[in-house]
Amino acid sequence: MDSIDRAILCHLQRDARMPNVELAQEVGLSPSPCLRRVRNLEEAGVITGYHARVDPRAIGRGFEVLVHANMGIKNRRAVESFEAKVAEFDEIVECRRMFGDPDYLLWVAVADADAYEQFFMEKLADLPGVARLHSQFTMKVVKTTGFPHLT
Repeated sequence: MDSIDRAILCHLQRDARMPNVELAQEVGLSPSPCLRRVRNLEEAGVITGYHARVDPRAIGRGFEVLVHANMGIKNRRAVESFEAKVAEFDEIVECRRMFGDPDYLLWVAVADADAYEQFFMEKLADLPGVARLHSQFTMKVVKTTGFPHLT
């Protein structure tokens, strides 16, 4: 990957809907070679998709909670069972298995505190293998760019 590929990625991260002609101008290429580079980045798995950024509040999911999950049982069956169950819940928008403590970080997005309590009691509390859950509520989103973001 060279500086032109990085420039292409940087511009597409800012505006994935940027027309190829404009992108080519920004990175100093003609449209055909620029499009070839974009396609190569897609085929190589560098670009994994194009997404619309949605305001969670506009779709009734503005109450965001970071949940630390610690496993009581850490064998393969418990881990696989936990991860399979987490994947079923639309309320969990991101799950990361961590090195160290906690074992998992879960981002949950629901309508409000009442919806979170219901989700916690009906689904989170019954996750297999979990010994402890710790919830942190978002006070204010200061910055969100998606990860990783090239500058």
